[in-house]
Amino acid sequence: MLLNNKSNLAAINIAASILSSSTFWIITFTVLTAISAQITIPAKPVPFTLQTLMVVLSGALLGSKNGAYSQFLYLFLGAVGLPVFAATPEGAVGFARLFGPTGGYLLAFPIAAFITGLILEKKNNYFMVASAMLAGNLIVILFGVLYLNVFLLKDINQSLALGAAIFSVWTVVKVIAATVIYFSVKNSFKKLKS
Repeated sequence: MLLNNKSNLAAINIAASILSSSTFWIITFTVLTAISAQITIPAKPVPFTLQTLMVVLSGALLGSKNGAYSQFLYLFLGAVGLPVFAATPEGAVGFARLFGPTGGYLLAFPIAAFITGLILEKKNNYFMVASAMLAGNLIVILFGVLYLNVFLLKDINQSLALGAAIFSVWTVVKVIAATVIYFSVKNSFKKLKS
């Protein structure tokens, strides 16, 4: 009985140690971003996904640096060919995906996570949280639109229509959801900030 209690206590200590590890949460948010990419509403040239919800939450909950690390890891896994990116009509996989219509959005993920986290490291009231979530989403959209314009569509009006305007309502929904989720779980992540 005494041995069983000691082994249970050891298991609890190991689990607590893992759950308080920044590395565990960086990997967890990488996985959550990959899962959210699979929740897709097909659209051309860029599908609707839940990815940016996880991107901004990674920065908000893990801090600027760890949030960015989780997104760099996500991009690395996708670039080496693991099926973590959202399905798109052009069907490019691996590193080639970074040169397709979604490349600008994807490359903005670490920056958006970093900026979201950085804003919340300075001030953490409701207005700033919602603003940080919006800023992170807008960074992704801005990079995506610029990338679409410069490398693919060569027409800023078309790029704005296909790469930003169609996401306006979806972005508001994700900002609200991210803000609510953040306030629901933020106390569990206080010691993980970078």
